[in-house]
Amino acid sequence: MRDEIGVEYFSHVRAEIAPLLPERATAILEVGCGSGATLAWLKTRYPEARTTGVEGFPSMEEALRRNADEVVIANLEQPLPPLGQYDLILALDVLEHLVQPQAVLTKLVEKLAPGGSVIVSVPNVAHVEVAANLLFRRRFRYVEQGILDATHLRFFTEESALALMNDAGLRVERGVVNGLGKRRYRWLDNLTLGRFRHSFVSQYVMLGQPGGAPQ
Repeated sequence: MRDEIGVEYFSHVRAEIAPLLPERATAILEVGCGSGATLAWLKTRYPEARTTGVEGFPSMEEALRRNADEVVIANLEQPLPPLGQYDLILALDVLEHLVQPQAVLTKLVEKLAPGGSVIVSVPNVAHVEVAANLLFRRRFRYVEQGILDATHLRFFTEESALALMNDAGLRVERGVVNGLGKRRYRWLDNLTLGRFRHSFVSQYVMLGQPGGAPQ
């Protein structure tokens, strides 16, 4: 289904990860990278870095070759070809589409160079709109894009997103949230003094480094 949506669906630059980026990166891997738009953007920040994009849809290969130094078309849930080591690995909006996201993330962590970082983003199924539809309308309706994307196989809350990282041997050092940019959610967040902030978050974006769960 995703393959039929079009290149635009796969071409969003994930600039919100900027606060989580390391000072330097020499080898960058992005899995589920679509057309590689984010890799091309990262190349402007790290001109000397070698970028590798792994994508499951062959229809993205031509666009991806324009944006990444190395292109791999492969099923993420199958053994990947030899990829070397990377000091920055991205898994943005991809793990929720997999049958075994934990296993895939764990395999990616094994490809981290010493001192490397992993940035992961997953949607928050505890968002107020999802919860309200369940509570008041008994509705859990899939859509083409968003938290209830019809191709999502796994769903996360803040707790399970952190567990995903920790169980892969990653300590979450920093994070950003998406969704609070909407005026109504900023207003509600201010009105409730931030107590219900996680109900207004549509997505968690986390920077992890090897070290396991926080103390």
